[in-house]
Amino acid sequence: MQRIGEIIEASTTRFTAGAYELLAAPPFGALVRAVTRSERLAIYGLVYEIRTGSREPGGRAIVRGRTYSGRELYDAEIYAENPDLAEVLQTEFSALTVGFCEDGTIYQYLPPQPPPVHYSVYGCDAAELARFAAHSDFFRAVLFAPHIPSDELLAAAIRAAARARPASRDYLVQAGRELAGLLKDDYDRLTALLRRIRP
Repeated sequence: MQRIGEIIEASTTRFTAGAYELLAAPPFGALVRAVTRSERLAIYGLVYEIRTGSREPGGRAIVRGRTYSGRELYDAEIYAENPDLAEVLQTEFSALTVGFCEDGTIYQYLPPQPPPVHYSVYGCDAAELARFAAHSDFFRAVLFAPHIPSDELLAAAIRAAARARPASRDYLVQAGRELAGLLKDDYDRLTALLRRIRP
């Protein structure tokens, strides 16, 4: 598997990575795996935020699509004309920690330690995603995580997990039942979530 980024900030419940390629973060809701100092332990997270900005603390990108001489550039043309943007901008993504794998066994609760800063992050392929999502214990952690778009994140993760398996409809039905149990006292939220995971 190819490394997609490097941890630049980590806590018990979430981590942020700098993408190795500008504008090439994994999609919202993607499952990613961070390595740790132990070869026996890897940490799983769901991408809940993607951002691109200046590498300089407090810095901001500047407008480059129109020059004072009146020349206009659009979208990808700006990057083609300014190859230095890859050196002054950085794409980062943040992931909510939803579990870990130790000695080949997946656990869907918080790991004993966060991933170390400067360690690698990998994208998970369909097989790894299907294996992780075989159980739905992580649903609760996502639904009740503060300060993130939890409903949108869980819906995106469920849709991705469904696409990763041949019997996607069966998985969606199973996920819907699990959501119904978790949100039995919040009909409006449950209904909105079920609409978001509908194929």
